[in-house]
Formats: sequence, C-alpha cells, structure tokens
Amino acid sequence: MGLDYGYEILVPARNVDRALTALTELAPRTDRVPPLTVTLPGGAQLVVPFTSNFASEAVDCSAGGTLELDTSIMFGVDDAVREYVEDRDLPRDAHGRVQIGYIYLTVRFAPAQHPDYAALEFTAATSGMSRMFERSAAVREVFTDLTAAAGGVCCLLDTESDTFDICWLNGRPVQDTVPGPNFPSHRDLAATWPDTA
Repeated sequence: MGLDYGYEILVPARNVDRALTALTELAPRTDRVPPLTVTLPGGAQLVVPFTSNFASEAVDCSAGGTLELDTSIMFGVDDAVREYVEDRDLPRDAHGRVQIGYIYLTVRFAPAQHPDYAALEFTAATSGMSRMFERSAAVREVFTDLTAAAGGVCCLLDTESDTFDICWLNGRPVQDTVPGPNFPSHRDLAATWPDTA
C-alpha cells in the first residue's frame, strides 16, 4: 500500500461553487477532457474541466452527499516539483507551471463533524506525488491560495500521521499542527472558525 497524502480545505458550505470555480482556473488549458456539468446542493450548476470517476456524464449532487472529481492542477516548479516531474516530459505553460494529475478530489457537502462547512479533500494518486505534496512549498501555496480564493477557513496537510499540518487558518497562512500545543484536538481548531450564519 502506497502513501495517500492530501490537502483538505474547509469552506462554508455556501462557498463550494466559489471553490470549484477557483479550482477550474488552476486546470490546464486543454480540450482533451470533455466538460463535466455538476449540480450542487441548492441547484446551482457548474461546468468543470475534470472527470468524475473517469467519466464525463453530468453529476447531480443536489441532495448533498459527496462529489468525486479526477483533477489535474497546474503548479509552479520548485525543487520538490522538479524532482517529481524530472523523468516525465511535461511541458511548462506560459507561467512556468507544470500539470500534475490525477489528483483525486472528494467534496463532502456538510460533513457530520462540521455540518455548516464543506470539505474539499485532495488526495495524491501515488507515493511520489504524496512526497511532493509534503515537501513542496509551491504545492502548499496553490492549496492555500485556493483556500483564500474560496473563502475557506482552514487548509490542512494530511500525511497519514497522528498530526495534521495547518497551512491556512481564518484568512492567513500559518505553520502549526493539530493536535498540538495551540490546538489539542480538531474540535479546538474548529472552534476558532467564524460562524457561517
């Protein structure tokens, strides 16, 4: 079994469309993937340049639950990203970024532990990608910038250990852990989030 590291972004539930729209801006500009129509809770529809379970049929999440997307995201190149892509012939875009994918995204609408929020869980597809997630400042920046663009309250890096790295909290980048001295539990961390009403 390989490593399954990932970033988790928590946004107010009403901001899922904003998060997915911002994510769409990070996708490679290609026509290789047919657009996918997603119906969100509340009935709003979005078209995203990703697949869901490797298919492009419309997905209806109007009743809530979860949304699974297979994403590719453009990342700036630092040493960790360079090491990950060095044996692959990946072209850089006009901004010097490379496409990394698949990155599996699970959107949990109103998860039980945080019903006023939605969780966007980005999971690396391979152990090599997992190590890149952990080591790369460029990757961390993309996920914290996405958190900010989506009006998110928290961004965590999950390295399948007993602690999570907190990368973003309540409008600013941070370097902390949960559990840790400042946040003994996830409940203590969530208690700092603003009210979504």
